[in-house]
Amino acid sequence: MLGYRFTKYVPNPDGGKTAFQNLLNIFMQLLVYTSGDVAEAMDWLNQLDRQYGLTNDEYAMGDFLQDLKDKGYIDEEQPNSGTFQITSKSEQSIRQRSLEEIFGKLKKSKPGSHQSPVSGIGDEPTTDRRDFQFGDSVEQIAMTDSIRNAQINHGIGDFKLTEGDLEVVENEYKTQTSTALMIDISHSMILYGEDRITPAKKVAMALAELITTRYPKDTLDILVFGNDAWEVEIKDLPYLQVGPYHTNTVAGMELAMDMLRRRKTSNKQIFMITDGKPTCLKEGAKYYKNSFGLDRKIVNKTLNLATQCRRLNIPITTFMVAQDPYLQQFVREFTKANNGRAFYSSLQGLGNYVFEDYVRNRRKTVR
Repeated sequence: MLGYRFTKYVPNPDGGKTAFQNLLNIFMQLLVYTSGDVAEAMDWLNQLDRQYGLTNDEYAMGDFLQDLKDKGYIDEEQPNSGTFQITSKSEQSIRQRSLEEIFGKLKKSKPGSHQSPVSGIGDEPTTDRRDFQFGDSVEQIAMTDSIRNAQINHGIGDFKLTEGDLEVVENEYKTQTSTALMIDISHSMILYGEDRITPAKKVAMALAELITTRYPKDTLDILVFGNDAWEVEIKDLPYLQVGPYHTNTVAGMELAMDMLRRRKTSNKQIFMITDGKPTCLKEGAKYYKNSFGLDRKIVNKTLNLATQCRRLNIPITTFMVAQDPYLQQFVREFTKANNGRAFYSSLQGLGNYVFEDYVRNRRKTVR
């Protein structure tokens, strides 16, 4: 006789994960903090193992290192060198984990582009119906409803389908958005014992993964700015480090505007993650720097660019990861000049702010 045997449920303390998976989760987090340095991440992991007993006699740290190599997460920089680097598989895994960590508990959007209040030719059908109009595609015709209209209008005996019988499915117009993400890597991002660059990197990686997987029609350009500004690729994000730099916000904005100028979409925006005031300008081959207070020359140049972006219909959203009222006053002036938005976020809430602002971006002008 066949049947089922029921026993008391005993939960697995590790959630069903293997020893390798548990160590891998910690290792991937450490790689973000060490900017992709495998040796330093492994050293930290060994220290955690000694303190918290992460491994045992059945699965030790050497087994974990071998599994990392066998599963393609790391490889040797040179054959038999004993020094390792992360692979593209690890880079993608870090981005995916950042997305899950920051955005996993929030309501997910439908894949595709951002919606606008304008209906038209698009790829997201609605429940609305309307009469056929010249220019509607054949794919939009609701055949069942149209045949029903023909039967009502002409009868079954003399069945015919005319233009007046046709109904079409109303589609939501889908728009594309081009985003330039600016990340501050000046020295102040690690000052006063507070690590601000790691949360910024996690948010950037999560946003990149979000756009490439769920909004593939959108574009994302990423740049970093210190004394100068330069473009980085998505695969470079885990390796970003803070340098002995001042904050040249002007150089970052000029590069962001140049990136967006190359994009053909009508909807463009700049996201800027920063913790401080602009303190640097480049004048010819020299740098003009002033870290004391808000320098009039630097501030005016920055505000002028914010106004220029407003005239080009490029809103700037500033994510401020510092609570200094003096600096927040400058951000308010900057936001007013651009007619953009500003969020004064803690490091823990930064991802939520970026995600919500990106997904809720509904101010679309369809041309």
